[in-house]
Amino acid sequence: MTDDSIVIDIFYPYPVSRVWDALVNSESLAVWLMPNDFVPTVGHRFTFKPSEQQGWTGLIECEVMVVEDQKCISYTWNNAPSHLETLLTFSLEPADGGTNLRLEHTGFASAGKAGLSIRDMLGQGW
Repeated sequence: MTDDSIVIDIFYPYPVSRVWDALVNSESLAVWLMPNDFVPTVGHRFTFKPSEQQGWTGLIECEVMVVEDQKCISYTWNNAPSHLETLLTFSLEPADGGTNLRLEHTGFASAGKAGLSIRDMLGQGW
């Protein structure tokens, strides 16, 4: 983690196509992240809707910025209660026996201490 970002590198023992599907399929995203109306099309605006079990009522409003098939997906992440807009990027690379995934969530420093607090909370959840 830096002042402005969360960076996580992880290896999955699955082919790139399977990891990609988990990132761009709305139903798959709902299983591991939150219910949503995501479509992997540049310019598409969508919302993540936290469930009651997550104990949080804020929506996350997003817009798809980049789609490079099986390589990179990037979208804005606007936490409705704070209105801090950040950028979330998932990059995939084939590796021996699976896929290397990099998550980069950037743009927190622009909101000062409040942004850094949000970065710290999200950093624990990713």
